[in-house]
Amino acid sequence: MDRMIYLSMAGAKATMQRQEVLSNNLANVSTTGFRAELQAFRAVPVRGDGASTRVYALETTVGYNAQPGTVTATGRNLDVAMRGNAWLAVQGLDGTEAYSRAGALDVNAEGQLVTRGSGLTVLGDGGPITVPANAEVAIGADGTVSAKVGNQRPQPVGKLKLVTPEAPLQRGGDGLFRSAAGDELPADPAARLQEGALEGSNVSPVETMVAMIAAARQFEAQMKILQTAEANGQTGAKLLGNQG
Repeated sequence: MDRMIYLSMAGAKATMQRQEVLSNNLANVSTTGFRAELQAFRAVPVRGDGASTRVYALETTVGYNAQPGTVTATGRNLDVAMRGNAWLAVQGLDGTEAYSRAGALDVNAEGQLVTRGSGLTVLGDGGPITVPANAEVAIGADGTVSAKVGNQRPQPVGKLKLVTPEAPLQRGGDGLFRSAAGDELPADPAARLQEGALEGSNVSPVETMVAMIAAARQFEAQMKILQTAEANGQTGAKLLGNQG
């Protein structure tokens, strides 16, 4: 009886966690450069006397879907879409270097290049990139940032730090990605980007909705097993009571 309860309880808990991941993916279907989170589970036996046949289902983080999202031309000179496996280096709120595929950029009041919306400092090969006031900014395919003031000729003011990780990155709680060891990755001079375009989320809303419906049905099935276990327990107790 208790084995039935363990199985259904572990299954229901795993299904709830899967729903949370799917819901977060669906909520970010329109987020620029978002990578769909993947999830898996593994069976772990319960340790302790008399419980060796009981098994829990524990979450195993498998990372994210690395498939690129759809690139859409915007015509905006501060929008960039990374090509291939290139990532843009930014400074997280904790001050550490992190990486993102969200290429919508802006210039803040201090003249620094930042990410649009979140306001994170965009890092260049030599640190933050500062743009002269009232300058027209252009970004080359290699990440070179040029500024043109008035009728003057465009002058390079920095170069975006683009990295190409050899191993999959890890997503942090802030939504940014970092190397598994936490080290700063070197700039890749061969990395390229597309100016005037943005990469969309790689989440498929249809597939995610279907997966959410399947998870909801699976959760209902697990709850029915729990109800069956409860009914069997009540029936057994009644039978034992009648025998007494």
